[in-house]
Amino acid sequence: MNAAVASAGETAIRAIVEIADDCLILGHRLSEWCGHAPTLEEDLALANMGLDLLGQARALYAHAGDLEGKGRSEDDFAFLRRERDYRNCLLVERRNGDFAVTMARQLYFAAFMEPFWRAITATSGDETLRGIAAKAEKEMAYHLRHSGEWVIRLGDGTAESAMRMQAAIDELHRYTGEMFMASPARADAIAAKLLPDPESLRAGWDQTIATVFAAARLELPEVRVPQKGGRDGLHGEDMGHLLAELQFMQRAYPGQAW
Repeated sequence: MNAAVASAGETAIRAIVEIADDCLILGHRLSEWCGHAPTLEEDLALANMGLDLLGQARALYAHAGDLEGKGRSEDDFAFLRRERDYRNCLLVERRNGDFAVTMARQLYFAAFMEPFWRAITATSGDETLRGIAAKAEKEMAYHLRHSGEWVIRLGDGTAESAMRMQAAIDELHRYTGEMFMASPARADAIAAKLLPDPESLRAGWDQTIATVFAAARLELPEVRVPQKGGRDGLHGEDMGHLLAELQFMQRAYPGQAW
């Protein structure tokens, strides 16, 4: 274990799991589109983006398990925890809704994670995290480009598509602030120079979103009460339904291995 990881201790593990939970839950949400996307090409694109996120989650859970040293595998983290043990932000667990909602959610998340991974690649004191980030950064750059193009296409499209896109933005924007809030575990990992401060990414995220919205002719909604709680294990009703599906095989047939 390198000095940076050792200095953060257990909080480093919790901070890494937070990021993994974001990726796992959003990856599962995208998998729900398989066979239901508006076109065959988009069906494949959404599935592949979901696989990117699941791959990132697996790598992070495996790293957390190695650091913890208690024999927990990536499957243990993904399938054998209770709802309150998940620390994903609320944005990623929101239901898919229509296609506009899914693209808005993906844009918001990718616009944050692409520079987040890039900052880890450049500055993290954890060599394993830097390796994970180097691959994930490229994947999220594609997610950002893909979702941004769809948001513009729908926002600057027909009256119907513009209305749906604006409604998706109005619904989801209140959940974006949580991405920039550092939990106590994240704060310790930042101090140990393992992870970047999410607040330092806000200006760039704001600029990315403003650029896309200008091209899409969308209005940035005012958020009076930001929604948060996911980092504390406080989730909405949708999370329970999501986990019931995600964890079914391991709960129904404990210890199964492929």
